[in-house]
Amino acid sequence: MQMNFCPLYSGSSGNASLVMYRDTRILVDCGKSGVQVEEALRFVGEDIADVDAILVTHEHHDHVAGIGVLARRHKIPVYATHETWAAMPSGVGKIPEGLKREFVIGEDFYIKNLGVDSFRISHDAADPCGFRLWGGNHSVSIVTDLGFMSTKVKESVSGSNLILLESNYDPDMLHANEHYRYALKQRIESRRGHLSNADCAQCLIELVETGCSSFILGHLSGENNTPDLAYKTNATQLELEGLHIGKDIRLGMAWRERVGNVYSID
Repeated sequence: MQMNFCPLYSGSSGNASLVMYRDTRILVDCGKSGVQVEEALRFVGEDIADVDAILVTHEHHDHVAGIGVLARRHKIPVYATHETWAAMPSGVGKIPEGLKREFVIGEDFYIKNLGVDSFRISHDAADPCGFRLWGGNHSVSIVTDLGFMSTKVKESVSGSNLILLESNYDPDMLHANEHYRYALKQRIESRRGHLSNADCAQCLIELVETGCSSFILGHLSGENNTPDLAYKTNATQLELEGLHIGKDIRLGMAWRERVGNVYSID
């Protein structure tokens, strides 16, 4: 049975991804408005009424801005850890208690036909995690907002059929950015911040060795990166390692302000 994945939005201005398997539809994060996410789903032929759950990686605004509206309007259960619920910003609005679900990182569970594995990541949030979702023999992993890829994270996503991985910033653009305070630049480059394009490329190389061959670059900064630069940096490093795009590895892009491609996992 085919599994499908679509990065609806991905970037520092908002994140939402859709995982589809059989009759199960799960959103991972909802950092855009409810209206924007509903429109994005319609664009790929899906209906918000068919969404079975929203999984939350962490409480930052660009990952949760729309969860309250969608939960209340469409009675969609929202899954987050206890610590993430406690740190949830007031701006998401009240979510009915009957729709709030808690999970513990590292303890797997099912939502209809999809299995959900979670793993802890390094980021400056209350209890941040990434997800690996299983459907039959297929799996897709969402790994963004991490300052570095730990051994545990690599083990958790090893062998995934498809991985959405953060390629957040270019160091030269970040250092030259006059709008960012020095402390913010330090935070982004720290082990609790984000992956640079070069960091991402190194992670891709390591993950290929575990059997992964399809990747999507995501969570690009709007001020400190460009899609062309992210793709070129990663592709160049992969080619230097003897990994050829389109032959040895599939490399796609998730977009900040428009819906990404629908990726099929056969």
